[in-house]
Amino acid sequence: MAGTEPEHEHREEEEAAIAAGDDEDTGAQVAPIIKLEEVAVTTGEEDEDAILDLKAKLYRFDKDGNQWKERGAGSVKLLKHKESGKVRLVMRQSKTLKICANHLVIPTMTVQEHSGNEKSCVWHATDFSDGELKEELFCIRFASIENCKSFMKLFTQVAESQKKKEENKDATSAAGLLEKLSVQEKTGEDKYEEPVTPAEKKSELDSGADVEEKREPAASS
Repeated sequence: MAGTEPEHEHREEEEAAIAAGDDEDTGAQVAPIIKLEEVAVTTGEEDEDAILDLKAKLYRFDKDGNQWKERGAGSVKLLKHKESGKVRLVMRQSKTLKICANHLVIPTMTVQEHSGNEKSCVWHATDFSDGELKEELFCIRFASIENCKSFMKLFTQVAESQKKKEENKDATSAAGLLEKLSVQEKTGEDKYEEPVTPAEKKSELDSGADVEEKREPAASS
């Protein structure tokens, strides 16, 4: 029994030495096997300004199942393009950043409160979040009534502003067309000549012939 104690103590010393060796800093530097390069990530929103950004949960109406289905919870934004001024609605899921709504806000769109819930509202849109245009009925629910009202108010303002922009564009196009037609008509008037009847044309030819006959004798004398 006594003969095993030193062996036991020796084993403990070895384990202690190994443990101490693990903590010891050797100063060696290990180069990484693969060097990772920084990659620029684009969201497609670089040319747009966010005029609204709120947390919400989005649903779409499933016609086949006749029920609402959740699309995701995350941040819903209204993005205004810096050059064209067009506004689109984009919503991404919080964790995966997957797009669950992506469509332009156009003049014909209207948003209204969801029946029986002041924190929710609904609207129709031609959505492109799945990579193809699809007619969707969306319902979005916010954490507060105030956020829902803010969303509805700005959504409506954007739709109305786009309508006015379309009207101004149509008016400008119509004015340009009328101006072009006016210039064409004026040019046509400048170039207009009275038509010559066959009798008048024959009379002109006869007159020219008489002049030539009078000139010939003068030249011979």
